[in-house]
Amino acid sequence: MRLTATELSPAERALKQEVREWLDERLPEGSYPLGLGMGGAVDPEFSRDLGAQGWIGMSLPSEYGGHGRTAVDRLVVVEELLARGAPVGYHWIADRQFGPGIAANGTEWQKETFLPGIASGEYSFSIGMSEPDSGSDLASVRTRAEQVDGGWRINGTKIWTTGAYTATHIVALLRTSEDRHRGMTQFIIDRHTPGLTVSPIEFIDGTKDFCELSFVDVFVPDDRRLGEVGAGWSQNTGELALERGGVDRWMSVMALLDRWVRQEAQRPGGHAAELGALTARAWAFRGMSLAVARMVDAGQYPVTEAALIKEMATRFEQDCTDLMVRRWGRTPRPDSDDPYERLLATAVQVAPAWTIRGGTNEILRSVISKGLRKNA
Repeated sequence: MRLTATELSPAERALKQEVREWLDERLPEGSYPLGLGMGGAVDPEFSRDLGAQGWIGMSLPSEYGGHGRTAVDRLVVVEELLARGAPVGYHWIADRQFGPGIAANGTEWQKETFLPGIASGEYSFSIGMSEPDSGSDLASVRTRAEQVDGGWRINGTKIWTTGAYTATHIVALLRTSEDRHRGMTQFIIDRHTPGLTVSPIEFIDGTKDFCELSFVDVFVPDDRRLGEVGAGWSQNTGELALERGGVDRWMSVMALLDRWVRQEAQRPGGHAAELGALTARAWAFRGMSLAVARMVDAGQYPVTEAALIKEMATRFEQDCTDLMVRRWGRTPRPDSDDPYERLLATAVQVAPAWTIRGGTNEILRSVISKGLRKNA
């Protein structure tokens, strides 16, 4: 495993400045609900505006509505969005994961059908992976797709599917044979397909982003199968490098940190040592995410490196939350008039999930260990 030190080029720094100036006008403070990183609010209008700027689907091929730019360019844009707690919830998963996934594994029809809508911010995708009683063992999924005339019939249940209620499409990992890893296949399913019921689950903070999906004799045409039959596990593993290694894994509380640091700077004697330690860790994670993005642009699959980032960075996010709460001086109130206090209260409630979603730390340590042994 090697993460090579790298810096932004002059063109990439110019893009950063362009995004900042646009966000200053489009999202003035107080004009939108603050979000925790990729858990930002669902705002289709903002997603369409961002798409019109060419900042969604940036790395997708231009012949399919994308912009042919790099993973590093996308990192630059995402970093600015997350720093402001922007409402990225509608387009997030399609932009981060399934646009590149369809570009890499989809048929010509799928690319022409789905990628333009992803790049414009019109389409919202959700990930159907976890199932009841499966825990973090993704290979144990039981929701089955049975091949029938002209397509597939699906029966089973998915759970903890983020954003499914507002999504236009769901990419589901389904069992198509008994082989533990080579018996899974991905399908692109319209959210309103007959037989598919999406039920929101109220989370501890009162949000209903998580959903349970019930499939009862759901018919999906074969042209919605993403990749070869049995290729779902390997495709899903490749997508996880995009999911786990990005800046979104250490920037959930960045809007809160920015506010807290500004306040601390005005206090004599502040907490300089703690601020310095947080800054050093954040800068290290930023360098690691940038290195992973360079590897993706070079055609590499940094699965182990991405797992390492997520394992360390989500614990960093939890440490930041604990520190801010201690320095707040009292328990933050979820009904406060101060939007930052409300956001901190939400962070306290949801922070334990950060080391679970996208792969628990125990699973990630296994991935890291196997990767290190393989390359020893």
